[in-house]
Formats: sequence, C-alpha cells, structure tokens
Amino acid sequence: MLQENQYSSKLLNNAVAEFSKLPGIGNKTALRLVLHLLKKSEEEVNLFGETIIELRKNIKKCKICKNVSDNEICEICADASRDQKTVCLVENINDVIAVERTGQYKGLYHVLGGLISPMDGIGPDNLEINSLIDRIKQFDTEEIIFALNATPEGETTNFYTYKKVSDLGVKITTLAKGVSIGSELQYVDELTLGRSILDRINFSQ
Repeated sequence: MLQENQYSSKLLNNAVAEFSKLPGIGNKTALRLVLHLLKKSEEEVNLFGETIIELRKNIKKCKICKNVSDNEICEICADASRDQKTVCLVENINDVIAVERTGQYKGLYHVLGGLISPMDGIGPDNLEINSLIDRIKQFDTEEIIFALNATPEGETTNFYTYKKVSDLGVKITTLAKGVSIGSELQYVDELTLGRSILDRINFSQ
C-alpha cells in the first residue's frame, strides 16, 4: 500500500494511488501510467478523463441480455440476422467478447453478472437468473447454452440455473469438454472455445 507523500508531489502521489486501485495494476505500473499521461498534451489528458467520465455516466445495461450497451437494447440483441431462439449464458462482458472472437456463434447472450459464491456473499438473487426465466417465457427461447467458467462457482451456478429453467420446455446444452476444468472462459484459446460451442452437449449428460 502506498505510503503518504511517497513521491515529491502530492498530486502525483494521489494519481498513482488511484491508478493502483485498478485490478492488476501495482504501484510501479501505476506510476508508469501516470508519468505517461504527464507527457501528453493537456487536450489529450482531458479527452482521456472525459471519456472515462462519459463511460461511467452513460453506459447502459441491455434490457434483454444485461450486457453493457450504448442503447436500451444492445447491437447483438438488435441484430435480426442472429439466431434469436438460442441464448448463450455467460458470467460477464469478458465472456461475451471471448465467444464473439471465435466467430462460431451466431445466437444471443444472457449475462448473469457473476457466479453463485456464498464465500463472497453472492447468491442467486444477486444474479440475472430471474430475468433469464422471464426472457425464456417472453421470447420463446428454444435453447440455452451454459457457458460459465469450469470452476466450482461456475458449476454451482450451472446446476442452480438448470433446476430453475429445466421445466420451461427449453433445450439446455453446455460447452463440450474441450474447455478444461478450472478454466476461465476469457483465457481459453479461440479455436478450443469455438469447437466447444459447436460440439456442445446436453447439460443433463
């Protein structure tokens, strides 16, 4: 943790302290980023700051899939060329990006916003599970693909969600086992992930 007045400038110290709060950013990296910004023109730094403020102020959550969006309905849900009857269930935006990069999936998504984790105080009510149930009923969804991380929390969330939606007449599949146990979706290579989507199996198996 930063010591007070670690640097010769209090302004520099405060800026480094804020950057070091970002995930994966230590004090040395935070200092490097701050010094990089100091080399930029005032206009460039203002644009950087304004972009972050605008992002936080105006970013929306898609009414349908709960993904981040510029509008009430995201571009993926609004794309009539995609398979509107198939929904890929993922934990967060990182997983949407990972699946999209494979180029193998042409359906829609539903972002839970986390995984069930009692140790972290996250229960089913903290996730977008009820909105998934409402969506299945409203849009006559035919298939749900479980694409959650192959971790204990992911498996717990899979089974809980399966119990909640299994009586709704929807086909429930999961990624093929090309994704190894313990893997996080965003770190799986695109070829393996793409093949796992194409070769998905019934969840009950």
